[in-house]
Amino acid sequence: MGRPPRRLLDRETIVRAGLDLVDEHGTEALTVNRVAAALGVKGPSLYAYITGRDDLVEGIRDRIVAEMRLDLTIDSWTATLEAWAHAYRDAFAAHPRALPLLAVRTVRSPTALEAYAAAFDRLRAAGWPEDRLLPLVWAVEYFVIGSVLAPGPPSAPSAATADGPDPPSGLEPLLDAGPEHRELAFTSGLSALIHGFSTELTELTEATELTEATEATD
Repeated sequence: MGRPPRRLLDRETIVRAGLDLVDEHGTEALTVNRVAAALGVKGPSLYAYITGRDDLVEGIRDRIVAEMRLDLTIDSWTATLEAWAHAYRDAFAAHPRALPLLAVRTVRSPTALEAYAAAFDRLRAAGWPEDRLLPLVWAVEYFVIGSVLAPGPPSAPSAATADGPDPPSGLEPLLDAGPEHRELAFTSGLSALIHGFSTELTELTEATELTEATEATD
């Protein structure tokens, strides 16, 4: 088999090739040498554009985050958070094999950090205290990551085999689930999460106003 054609190299081409490898073969396939081979060059040729595998991983994060459609013109912070969660899930659902590689690493990607900063700014403007910004964003992020990694509903034969024990009764919601149940689970769960945050902000605001009113009368 002949070598793949040599391509003109730049960082974007290298990152794209790395993401393609992960999409097709999983995280173990992501090495500098395998990316170079996919591009028809030797490994050292890539070091003019990346510093190594860690840099390549952050480049992949940058590219996936760039695929998100983030609308920061939405007035309501709850609607902004909901739209952000859907955009986050859609981008990572397109590259599910990359998610385990990124979820366990400290974020250094400039594009990802800019997205965090934009989310924090929107929440600050809504009145959230500084010490609640990161827990709130992370809570939504954890929910989104779980929704991408969670397996789909099992087929009926997977619940019980011919030579295995009978399944417990009452499993119809699980065994009868279709693909639409994943979307319903995501939207209903996200709605409950954001509703809980909205209630928390109302309570925090009322508590702050009460404290200020009490101090003003002392």
